[in-house]
Amino acid sequence: MARIAVIGAGMGAMAAAARLAVAGHRVVVYERSDTYGGALGGVERDGFVFDTAPGLLPLPAVYRDLFVKTGKEPLEECVGLTQVEPAARHLFADGTDVRLANASRAAVGAALDTALGGGAGELWAAFMNRAREAWDRSRRPLLEEPLWPNWRVLGEREPYPAAVRRRLLRKDRSAATLAEIAELELGGEPRLRALLEHHALAAGMDPRTAPASAAVLPYLEQTFGMWAVRGGLRALARAVYERCVARRVEFRFGAPVAGIVEKDGRAAGVELADGTVEEAGFVVAGVAPGVLDRMLAGVPARAAGEVPGRSGLPSRLTVLLALRGARPSDAAHRTVVHTPDREGELDRLFGAAPGLPAEPTVGVLRPDGPESVPDPGHEAVTVTATVPAGAAVSEEDVERVLTRAEEAVPGLRERLLWHEVRTPADVAEATGAEGGAVPPPSLAAAGGRLLHPSNTTRLPGLFTVGGWSHPGGGLPHAGMSGALVAGLIVEGSQFRGSR
Repeated sequence: MARIAVIGAGMGAMAAAARLAVAGHRVVVYERSDTYGGALGGVERDGFVFDTAPGLLPLPAVYRDLFVKTGKEPLEECVGLTQVEPAARHLFADGTDVRLANASRAAVGAALDTALGGGAGELWAAFMNRAREAWDRSRRPLLEEPLWPNWRVLGEREPYPAAVRRRLLRKDRSAATLAEIAELELGGEPRLRALLEHHALAAGMDPRTAPASAAVLPYLEQTFGMWAVRGGLRALARAVYERCVARRVEFRFGAPVAGIVEKDGRAAGVELADGTVEEAGFVVAGVAPGVLDRMLAGVPARAAGEVPGRSGLPSRLTVLLALRGARPSDAAHRTVVHTPDREGELDRLFGAAPGLPAEPTVGVLRPDGPESVPDPGHEAVTVTATVPAGAAVSEEDVERVLTRAEEAVPGLRERLLWHEVRTPADVAEATGAEGGAVPPPSLAAAGGRLLHPSNTTRLPGLFTVGGWSHPGGGLPHAGMSGALVAGLIVEGSQFRGSR
């Protein structure tokens, strides 16, 4: 069996490493930092423990499959998983407060009817039915199969079956973007629009230009649920790392890779920053596109005509809060505080003059596990906001984010012991992505501009894994990319996708 060099110890890279080791390959992971997990970082201070990435897990089936395929111990024997209830609390600009149940469409509809008025739940349910069709049509080619050479088919076909409305003898156009779905199919209800569009915003996409296929984002959350990992997502990263070690994957931390060795027209190993050359039959790169191109001496990893990759993506601002006082028993694990000026926010994030919005939409995480606090008399809270990549974050910006978070955590400032800030520059340092950009999941339609490059490259023997390659960003997608790369290496041209 082959020796395989894996660059980076992110979640996609480790998922590939574990699967390849089970297939009998000798796998060595080269990580420039002193730990594993990539974007799934953690902060520990004074007994408080925080994730530095969004702290809930969608689609846990991806990691259940990884653990089933790589050992006898299932995922739940390695980490504690809890389906949070509610899945999310939403605070809208007009003061409306609604809690949406986890993985229960009927309960979600009832909650929307109660909070927004009769008929809101029915409108949302009809939308979710169409979103389900989009999921059924795109799931396998978009997520479970390699990105085939005819990838343009995915770009041309819109899987979302937007309803065409007829008025007298005139036929209205169907929705082409997520924002148009909100206008044409959700009755223009501003709170339903905010509910829909925040899923695109949280993934780093402008709902005004995101294709209708982005409807799968809320569908995934409300169908498969949102899960908390006991000890935070960092505990999941540790479990995947330990599974790799148990399968005899070798990790070399503090070992930055400077270049990829080519021999006879294919990848033949890696050159470390200290000049050491490590030979390998295959190389798997779990790094950002610019980093990979530099490793190839400035020659693009992708051939002409391939998916070019995403650009102009935003980053994330994270504020970690250590609070005195116990977490209220009725606190929601996750609260979304919506901006009163959505158009202004989107203009600032995606317009010609980007900057931080005055009143941003923020996500507030309030985990209830004892692992996150020094004792029951304290609470650990994480606040996140989408911000432009490369944005310089000031104390005034942080204060604005705290003001927004206080709507979800009354008395926050009086309870505050200390806070730490993670800026786009910190994201860039952790991941190598330019400006700290965060990759979104791949989506069909829109001419292919929302796809990520395939896991194969112009150089035979070199594969890419993780959020910057097919099928894109997010924890589930990273795990899927690991499965695809392992299949491409183990089965070669016979591989037809994950099963």
